[in-house]
This record gives sequence, C-alpha cells and structure tokens, in this order.
Amino acid sequence: MSTLEIAERWFERRRVSDDITLLWEPHVHRFIRCNIWHVRGRDADLLVDTGLGMASLKDHIADLVDKPLLSVATHYHYDHVGSLHEFDQRIMHRAEADAMADYRQAATLLVADFPKMLIDAMAKAGLPVEGDTLVSALPHPDYSLENFAIESTTPTRVVADGDLIDLGNRHFEIIHLPGHSPGSIGLWEEKSGTLFSGDAVYDGWLLDELSDSNISDYVDTMKRLRELAVHVVHGGHEPSFGRDRLHEIVDDYLRRRDRPR
Repeated sequence: MSTLEIAERWFERRRVSDDITLLWEPHVHRFIRCNIWHVRGRDADLLVDTGLGMASLKDHIADLVDKPLLSVATHYHYDHVGSLHEFDQRIMHRAEADAMADYRQAATLLVADFPKMLIDAMAKAGLPVEGDTLVSALPHPDYSLENFAIESTTPTRVVADGDLIDLGNRHFEIIHLPGHSPGSIGLWEEKSGTLFSGDAVYDGWLLDELSDSNISDYVDTMKRLRELAVHVVHGGHEPSFGRDRLHEIVDDYLRRRDRPR
C-alpha cells in the first residue's frame, strides 16, 4: 500500500448561513465524502450525519456547540455514521436502529475490498479511484486503514415519519424516504423550505441498486419529494441546490425508473 501523508487537519468547514455550517472530510474520496451539517438552534443544536469517524468529529465541533446537541443519522451507511457513537443524543429511523446497535454493514477504505461494480460505475460517473485507498491522507501516524470499522452504538431515540425535532426556534419534521436504504430519512422545515435529504436525493449519482436498496420505494420517495415546497436541499453529498434542480433530478430519475409495477 502506498504511503499516505498525515493530514494537518481532518475536517474542513464552511458557514452556509447564520445558523448552518457545512463540514466535510477533504482527504476522503468524493464518493464516500459525506456532507455533515451543523444547525444552530435556540434551545438545542442539530448535527445531520457524522462522516467516517476516522477522527473525532466531537472534538472538531466543540467550538460550535454550546447547548444540547441532537445528532441525527439520515441512514446507516458507513460514510454517514462513523462518529455517531461520540454523541450523547443519537437519532435515526427505527428501521435501521437495530443494525446500528450491532453494526455489521460493509465498511472499507481499501479499494481491494470495495465492490468492483461500484469502482467501475464510479469511473463512468466521473469519479475515478486512483491508487489503492479511498483516502488520500491519514488523521495521525498510527492510523490503520486495514482496521477501519464503524463502532456500533444504540440510538437514544428512534423516529418515524411525521415525528418532530425541536430546536426551540426551528422545527424539523422527519420524512421517511426509503429506497436508497430502508430507513433513509430527510429533515424538513416547512417554514423555511429547508430539506436535509441525506442520500435520498443529492446532485450526483443516486444509488438504488445496493444490497439494501429498493427501486420501487425509491420511485415513491422521488414522487413525494417533488411535492415539497422546497427552497433549498442540503444533501448527503455534493453541493446544495434549489427547487428547480430538485425537480430536474426527480424527473430524470422517474423517467429512468418509474415503470408499471
């Protein structure tokens, strides 16, 4: 395996608005580089997804957090739940809670262990993998890529469609968006038209043929998303976008996948 540099810092961040900060892991291949969203509320803060867990996310965001923090996993895929165990309040959909408590989902940073079907598809989608790892640096000199694993953790709250997350001055409705995974969720704030969508929809290559995916469910999810009065979508990957782009993404997906059942 090639020698990787040691990163000076593992996370980057950018202020998106007065109360929303985007965090990401710049040394991680774009395909598994999760968007991590911090939302500042009056009475509590919200953290949407937690990345790979290769370095402490909790330590990195300590300067952002001065009140109770609600950490939400939009789904249980390993690029979104790596640091979930670090936080006291852990929220996810009930369909994936048991799997998170005894984590056995595939998780690797080594190209040799990554499904060849995905490697080939990534190249066709303009996301080629160079080298033998899915990272370009290590968080510290003693880090072992071979021993990378997601730490199991029991959610402290399981949610279902229609449940609310209350930050005091902001309120997000849980929307169950299955298809990419059984328990995929979005967090929807109707007042502002803000949607944190996880991997249900983002401006990139949407995965609906994973071992736990369901295209029929995904079609229904896309139809539901198209009906939302969205102002901005903050996805699990790639840049944020507005309603017009959401409709383009949804319509393209439905043209390809919506067939008589």
